[in-house]
Amino acid sequence: MQGREIIIGVSGGIAAFKSAALVSQLVQAGAGVTVVTTAAAQRFVGDATFAALTGRPAASQLFDPAYPLGAHITIARRAELLCIAPASADMMAKMALGLADDLLSTLYLAFTGTVLVAPAMNREMWSKPAVQRNVQQLEEDGVHFIGPDSGWLSCREAGSGRMASPEDLFQAIAERLKTPDS
Repeated sequence: MQGREIIIGVSGGIAAFKSAALVSQLVQAGAGVTVVTTAAAQRFVGDATFAALTGRPAASQLFDPAYPLGAHITIARRAELLCIAPASADMMAKMALGLADDLLSTLYLAFTGTVLVAPAMNREMWSKPAVQRNVQQLEEDGVHFIGPDSGWLSCREAGSGRMASPEDLFQAIAERLKTPDS
């Protein structure tokens, strides 16, 4: 993974804490990682955590003077893989509908590489027909899903909707970045 450029998008949900472990694993493997957070994600894990792990500032503002061409364009162009983990029901709906009201959803629309999504939500949310329609649309659009897993959820229930582990996400990213001669 040495020298490969990856974007980790973090949307709102308690599973955002797992994203820090994933980012750390990717950096230790030699990847360049840029983290993009939503406002809801920042309520669970602060941008300072991701900056410390990556050595780069986390991006969260759509209109950031540090990116004269636009953060969504600049960040999208420098990476070959985008992994959104956790992907909330809200973020997946934005993606499926082509909505762009924050940096992460706008970056998704500008990104041309491989996209992985790791859903994380309550089991009732995951099973809703609207969410499943969005999953189907995203799959038709070429988005690859990792999980969700079944297990203990933060709502104190067991069921489907748990975000895949950082280790499983790392493996999925590594598989997608393999080249014929690696």
